[in-house]
Amino acid sequence: MGLDVTGLYRYPPYNAAWLRGHCEDVIEPQQEIIDAHHHLWEEAGQPYLFNEIGEDLASGHNVSATVFVQAHFGYRDHGPEPHRCVGETERAAAIAEQAKACGATTDICAAIVAFADLTRGNRVGDVIEDHLLAAKGRLRGIRHSVSRDPHFPNGIVIRPAPAKLLGDAVYRAGLAQVSAYGLSYDAMLYHCQIPELADMADALPDLPIVLDHFGCILGVGPYAGRQAEIFHQWKADLATLAERPNVSVKLGGMGMIVCGARWHERTTPPGSAELAVAWTPYVETCIELFGVDRCMFESNFPVDKSQYSYRVVWNAFKRIAAGASESEKRALFHNTAARFYRIERKASAAR
Repeated sequence: MGLDVTGLYRYPPYNAAWLRGHCEDVIEPQQEIIDAHHHLWEEAGQPYLFNEIGEDLASGHNVSATVFVQAHFGYRDHGPEPHRCVGETERAAAIAEQAKACGATTDICAAIVAFADLTRGNRVGDVIEDHLLAAKGRLRGIRHSVSRDPHFPNGIVIRPAPAKLLGDAVYRAGLAQVSAYGLSYDAMLYHCQIPELADMADALPDLPIVLDHFGCILGVGPYAGRQAEIFHQWKADLATLAERPNVSVKLGGMGMIVCGARWHERTTPPGSAELAVAWTPYVETCIELFGVDRCMFESNFPVDKSQYSYRVVWNAFKRIAAGASESEKRALFHNTAARFYRIERKASAAR
């Protein structure tokens, strides 16, 4: 499957030397974490694979497991076109096995969220079955982005999805197949599309859905400089979405430049205190509307790694959650993701 990467706001490469320009101690190093969203890839010749994620996981936070989410990486170069995406699942599963063989304390790719072309409708089941075999027991969900914004007809990061795809009967038939296989759906869209997701959630009430990256609140182009106005509309749309009990939300991804992040242009990286101030209104809104049992923190690395380090992003989340109870923290950092993605707790982590 060819991928159009001509969007205006591709991910900047991360600069390891620049990231070392800010250091801070790990906050609450004992807090158990499941990183609910990360990728593996070789973007623009810069790999983020076993060694790179291993370095981040060694930053001092207690990350017991991670959730790998598709990013158009490692596709097969042979076989039927709809099945070539299974190569990505094969690569993720191989890295999971590599980590296990090396005695890693983190269950890397404990859950795999794969791509399948849901516009194939009822015919997508054969691809899902191929993913199930390739994932070796780790497949938990499917993501097929519906991201589209009318102000960016040529796309923002990659080519835009067809309009109103979440309401398309064939796409919904594909989603019904996801549900039939006992899998969940990761919703990748832009904030103006949240009402479309609410309508889809009504049509498929048995499908577990998680909204990625707060709903990807755009902050570029015509959205730049309108943060307060957009926040108000986002909160109203999110309140409607929260009425659907089959929908959860991932708290993270605000380091994407499409959201207006520009920390990478500074001489030194931001610290966790600065990030916490910027993100607290969004996190608190989601918790208020969805409750901690439907909210989970995510790193969105390596996409967000151009803006701040792995240690800093989790410190920021810990600062935001500082006033929460211990049970609320366990939900936000671990239990919600564990339940949603059906990740079993290791005996060593439970002690």
